[in-house]
Amino acid sequence: MERISNKKGLWALSPLMVFIVLYLVTSLVAGDFYKVPITVGFLVASIYAIAVSGGFALPFGRRSALPLSKRIATYSRGAGAENMMLMLWIFVMAGAFAFAAKTMGSIDATVNLTLSVLPGNMLLPGLFIAACFISLSIGTSVGTIVALVPIAAGVAQTTGTSIAMMTAVVVGGSFFGDNLSFISDTTVVATQTQGCKMSDKFRVNAFIVVPAALAIMLVYIFIGQDISTPADVPTVSILKVLPYIVVLLCAIMGMNVMAVLAIGLTLTGIIGIAQGTYDLYGWFGAMGEGILSMGELIIITMMAGGLLEIIRENGGIDYIIQKMTAHIHGKRGAELAIGVLVALVDLCTANNTVAIITVGPIAKQIGDRYGVDNRKCASILDTFSCFMQGIIPYGAQLLMAAGLAEINPVSIVPFLYYPFAIGLAALLAILFRYPRRYS
Repeated sequence: MERISNKKGLWALSPLMVFIVLYLVTSLVAGDFYKVPITVGFLVASIYAIAVSGGFALPFGRRSALPLSKRIATYSRGAGAENMMLMLWIFVMAGAFAFAAKTMGSIDATVNLTLSVLPGNMLLPGLFIAACFISLSIGTSVGTIVALVPIAAGVAQTTGTSIAMMTAVVVGGSFFGDNLSFISDTTVVATQTQGCKMSDKFRVNAFIVVPAALAIMLVYIFIGQDISTPADVPTVSILKVLPYIVVLLCAIMGMNVMAVLAIGLTLTGIIGIAQGTYDLYGWFGAMGEGILSMGELIIITMMAGGLLEIIRENGGIDYIIQKMTAHIHGKRGAELAIGVLVALVDLCTANNTVAIITVGPIAKQIGDRYGVDNRKCASILDTFSCFMQGIIPYGAQLLMAAGLAEINPVSIVPFLYYPFAIGLAALLAILFRYPRRYS
């Protein structure tokens, strides 16, 4: 890897700093995260990134002459990358399904079913366990969020609980399976780059994160005691709950999330029209409104993709890797460097799978050099990437959850107990050398 100077590295990362200062800092100063729309934060940072990209100082006083059209092309390539476009199609389908289901009464019916099955003080741990189980079964946090967040938001409105907190319960649980599932992209990439078996990585990873999950479940039991359910829960219409039941079952069976949403969307049309909730044109109208409701989410995702591609192209990610690997001393330092490295790259790419792909080969070299167990190295990569992905407000998971719950993604962050807990658990596993057998 070509050595990148501090000046060039910091300049490459400066668009991300512009976004953080403009959005987070100004919002904190104003005491209101709605004061500066997140779209405006990304727009200003994107304009800045395109303006400065390719403008680094070169020897003998010359400057690189990267045409504006090339800079825009780089930005557009990131905005329209394959993984970005897949997320956008999921957002479109999820928006159409969520609004069509809401219009026909599926959410209200599912909320009533949830309230009738779970006692009030078990709503939070019940949702958390459901999210953990579903994400472990399907291996994707996004699919879990699509299935459960509308229900969680509906339960929050009915019980008078914070929508942001209830949404965060589902988001947190969704990362349990994203981190541990055998069919999760992050698990596959982490084990492949480190050359270890999935079952071995699962065993090590479980030692680290399962205690954190149990601790968070106890927290939800404690804070959920104050939640009171309505005295009279309306009669549940099972037929209206059917779209969500089918979506959950199909997801657990491992079907592609796009196919799952297509099946759910079709069911909302069949049941809604059959029951007279809406006619064909009403169904089309509900789908259209749902798609339009995802407009801001789609714009944010594309701008984030373009911004991060320019940072990567200008060497920002390589600079982070270079700095993080420069001062490693001993096995504990190597493990800590790998964890911080994958977290920082995830911060800059907003994609935990891409972060592991980027850092994985370097982590393997560091691990081999300092004697880090491959199984623990894979667990560190996966856990730290899920920790960071679970708390950044411009990641696909929080954007999707916020879009479905109709709230600001930043409002969810303070309630993300589980992602913070696994980050802490992974750090303690490094500092205190556990599990001993793999340390």
